[in-house]
This record gives sequence, structure tokens and C-alpha cells, in this order.
Amino acid sequence: MVRTVRCHLSLGIVLGLLTCGKLAAQPTADAEAAADSRALHNELRQVEAETRRIEARIAALTPHLERRAMRLQQREAALDHLPETRAALPLMEQALLADLRAWVARDLPFLPQARQARIESLATTLADPDISAAQRLERLLAGWRRELDYGREMDAWRGLLEHGDRRREVDFLRLGRVGLYYLTPDGREGGVWRADAQRWSALDDADLRTLRDGLRIAREQRAPEVLVLPLSQPLERTAGEEGAS
Repeated sequence: MVRTVRCHLSLGIVLGLLTCGKLAAQPTADAEAAADSRALHNELRQVEAETRRIEARIAALTPHLERRAMRLQQREAALDHLPETRAALPLMEQALLADLRAWVARDLPFLPQARQARIESLATTLADPDISAAQRLERLLAGWRRELDYGREMDAWRGLLEHGDRRREVDFLRLGRVGLYYLTPDGREGGVWRADAQRWSALDDADLRTLRDGLRIAREQRAPEVLVLPLSQPLERTAGEEGAS
């Protein structure tokens, strides 16, 4: 009987120890599972955040990529017509130069030497085989831009006036392309260029006073103000010519 009791005690102790071990190990397993779950959850949130950032980046880039694709299509179309464009380019350059020459010829007669020299320089450029087509076109466009800029400027300078057989030094005032005037150094004589008659017309005393004020404004010696002077050519004609260009 004694041996049997001892055997049962040993078995109970073993079962108790095993049960205690399982109970002790259970919290550790649960903690590890919880930690793994939290790690997976954090990783999932990071993946979701990265996905949202990528989607936002794609949405921001889409218009840019579409514009680039359109530009590429336009370039491809231009390349398809490149042989025809190259063949037509010399004729287009000569037409631009001829139009510029005609523009200057019918414009107000200001800075004639400088403007004619620019045109002759462009003609030399077009005849030079060592200058690339891109350089020729850029210089032509630069010449046109300079001429168009004259229409937005107020300018004053001293130069020689040829009026009939007389040649004398005067002060010139130019108001864009609508007014060209001169005033003698003593301020007693002045005139406005009449484009319709292609000649100078004398100014009266009131206009001479306004012209003197305009010269001082152009030279930054007087604050800007409205000038009331006869025009060299109608505003409608000037606006129409520049719009057609």
C-alpha cells in the first residue's frame, strides 16, 4: 500500500508541475502574439500611408506627363514635316526680310541710318552659308522685335534734320509710332511729321510749349503727364498695322 501511495503522489506532482509550466508559459505566448499583431498592424499602416503618398504623387504627375506626351506628339508631327519645312525656310526668311524692309520704308522717318543698317545686316546674314538656319531665324525675329518695341517707347535725341535744302541740328521727340516731332535748340521752331503728306508741318506756340515739356519728360527731367499734340498718323492705322504683324 505504501508503494502505491508513493506512486500516486509522484504522478500528481508531475501533473501539477506540468500544469504550472503551461500556465506560466501561456502569458508569454499571448504577449508574443500581441506583439506580432501590433507589428503587423503598424506595418500595414505604413504600407497604407505609402500607398496614399504614391497615389497622390501619381495624381500630381499625371497632368505633367500628359503635357509631355502631347509635346512629344507635336515634335513627332513636326519631324514628319521637317523636309518640307526645311525646303520652305529660305523663302520664309526672305519674305520676313522683305516685309521688314517695307515696314521701315512706310514708317515714321526716325533713326533711318540705324534701322537701315539693321536690315542690311540681316540681308548679309541670310546670304551667309556658314550661319545655321536657327541662327538666321533668331536674328530675323530679333530684328522684328526691335521694330515692334519702337511702338511702345517714348524717345528723345538730338540729330540732324533735313528739311528742303536746309540741314540743321534739332531735338527729336518720338511717341511710339503715332508722333514724331522736332524742336530747334532755341525752342522757337518745331514741327510734326505728317505721314499722310510725307512732310513736316509747323507747330503753333501752344504745341511748342507742350513739345518742350515732352522732351523733358522723355529725358526724365520732368514727371510724366498727358501730352496733347498733333499726331503723325491716326491711332487706328498704327494699331491695325501692328496687329497684322
